[in-house]
Amino acid sequence: MEKKSKRRRVLLSSSVMAFFFIVLVANFQGSFSAASQTPKPSKKKSTQPTSFGSSLLLPVAGNVYPLGYYSVSLNIGNPPKLFELDIDTGSDLTWLQCDAPCTGCTQPLDRLYKPKNNVVPCADPLCSAIHSGGKFQCESSNDQCDYEVQYADDGSSLGVLVLDYFPLRLMNGSLLRPLMAFGCGYDQKNPGSLPPPPTSGVLGLGNGKTSFVSQLQDLGVIKNVIGHCLSRLGGGFLFFGDHLVPSSGISWTPMTRSSLDKHYTSGPAELLFGGKSTGIKGLELIFDSGSSYTYFSAQIYQSTLNLIRKDLSGKPLKDAPEEKALSICWKGAKPFKSVSDVKSYFTPLALSFTKSKNVQLQLPPEDYLIVTKNGNVCLGILNGSEVGLENFEVIGDIFFQDKLVIYDNGNHQIGWVPANCDRLPKS
Repeated sequence: MEKKSKRRRVLLSSSVMAFFFIVLVANFQGSFSAASQTPKPSKKKSTQPTSFGSSLLLPVAGNVYPLGYYSVSLNIGNPPKLFELDIDTGSDLTWLQCDAPCTGCTQPLDRLYKPKNNVVPCADPLCSAIHSGGKFQCESSNDQCDYEVQYADDGSSLGVLVLDYFPLRLMNGSLLRPLMAFGCGYDQKNPGSLPPPPTSGVLGLGNGKTSFVSQLQDLGVIKNVIGHCLSRLGGGFLFFGDHLVPSSGISWTPMTRSSLDKHYTSGPAELLFGGKSTGIKGLELIFDSGSSYTYFSAQIYQSTLNLIRKDLSGKPLKDAPEEKALSICWKGAKPFKSVSDVKSYFTPLALSFTKSKNVQLQLPPEDYLIVTKNGNVCLGILNGSEVGLENFEVIGDIFFQDKLVIYDNGNHQIGWVPANCDRLPKS
């Protein structure tokens, strides 16, 4: 299985570390060339907005298969330099591969971020925020703020928190340069023998204090709303702020408040098969754009797979164990060219949110299947228990395709509506 096609960026708080082995801590006092230097915010009022005036719209590149990730490009620094970042609602901290020197980095030297005496001091509130749930104490207020991010696929980034400018052109034409914190990662680890996605880092879009959207809101740039529209054909768009939220037609469901307070969690939900109850109920779902595929816990996964296998009985598909793209695949009499060739053999799924009247996330076969380069069809729902996710249910990009998905942090709700994600919306 290709590493990139199994990308899993979900990051969980240290309070559930015993279950996930996924934790955000920052108690590493490693050396760094720019340590103990206080960042210098801009004195120009025009670069630090103080009111919510517009929204930010960014084109998205990538796909579920074969790339296995969606990304945006952002200018960072002064002078600005363009970096490609993996978009991730499953974690908070944005980080770039860092010229510090950088260990385990995949980018050439000219695509690494070079710090310039702009390290966030240990005593900064943002440093405390990335240590939430862990034991943390500054030896000195001038110490640098170190971090470590560990993901569900055992990948990680170790580095130091820095401040720099993000030149942004809003939809109303305003050009702003907010000063924001992010990680300068000088030690990246990627498990397995295959390379990671060829991005410079991760754009953390969770709802924690250090996330990209939370910082933009705190600076008065936009309201605390994120939306993404990921095209089944590849590409799409990402927006921040509420100006592109449709006035009608959205299915809304409340965010769940739990120990996963930095994640977009919703539920309980019931899984439907062909519009009928499956008996699979009480699902608490993490919405994670950093995951290419959807991960169900072992029992839920097996029950779903049994339903699909039973439904395929008598249909002209055979198991394709030789296919290595995903765990469960089938082949036909001849290679399939697209999901359109095979979707008539499969039954639609849906997630029905039981606390929200008549609110369902409809999942036609093209929302849970891929067709590989070998012409086989594979199930894009995987067993999360095999990758350390235990009893949690994580829905990823494959379920989000051709839907506008909105995370409204101000009103604590998640919404979605079918959409054409192939075109950028007009200003």
